[in-house]
Amino acid sequence: MVDKSEKFNWLVRVGYFSRAILYSVLGLIALTSAQKIAEGTNGVFQAIEDFPAGTVILWILVVGLTAYGLFRLASPVFDIENNGSDAKGWAHRLGHLGSAIGHFALAYSAYKFANSDTGSSSGGSGGGSGGAQEAASGLLSADLGGIVLGLLGLAFFGAAFAQGKKAITGSFMNRISPRAPDYTRILGGIGFSARAVVFAIIGWSLVQAGFLSGGASQVKTLGSAVASLAGDGFIFTLVAIGLLIFGIFSLILSRYRIIPDMGAEGKVPSFRA
Repeated sequence: MVDKSEKFNWLVRVGYFSRAILYSVLGLIALTSAQKIAEGTNGVFQAIEDFPAGTVILWILVVGLTAYGLFRLASPVFDIENNGSDAKGWAHRLGHLGSAIGHFALAYSAYKFANSDTGSSSGGSGGGSGGAQEAASGLLSADLGGIVLGLLGLAFFGAAFAQGKKAITGSFMNRISPRAPDYTRILGGIGFSARAVVFAIIGWSLVQAGFLSGGASQVKTLGSAVASLAGDGFIFTLVAIGLLIFGIFSLILSRYRIIPDMGAEGKVPSFRA
């Protein structure tokens, strides 16, 4: 059963706040530091570690990204977002499952940096994708592992399409309080467009690794997907600005996102006005 208490609501809002920090720093690094963005996601956590009170911020990210992952995990398990159980509903819920896994992985990366010097020494090469590539390599060594990776890539393509659709239709506003600033729709549209591009890059890297025998070295994470655009000039700049704006948008969500309560029957959520 999902916790209906204010503690649950508070944790989810910390999750959105953590997402705001992550994407804002990612966008800023992409715009200002070629060396850091070349390190991918690890470059983001390294930059945060170097901030004043950086370790404290990293621990906030650990808690917040874990909380956000649990919030997303509640969608396939409890249908907390009321997507339904038809094909379209399950597509949304499985997309949320992928988001949960991705944010758990980010929380673990933040934990490695926050816990000790292990995070700082784990940046490595490969655009900060070392951990993901190791996992992909292990999967490729298993029977049908390539198919699983390829299907995961197709799932990311689906997520990219969903992000683009949100950007165009503004459907995300249905889950945001009407008290949110008037410019929230514009910020969300720009931010989701940038995320659509990044998700498509990650999806293609997984399809290459799984279906096209490209190998685990092709696999990209959030940071390394952005880094891969560094040679594309104008597109890279637009995506970087979009991710920074998505961070600002996430900050607004940390205050104005409508957090669903569970209904009286236990598995039928209702949204609080």
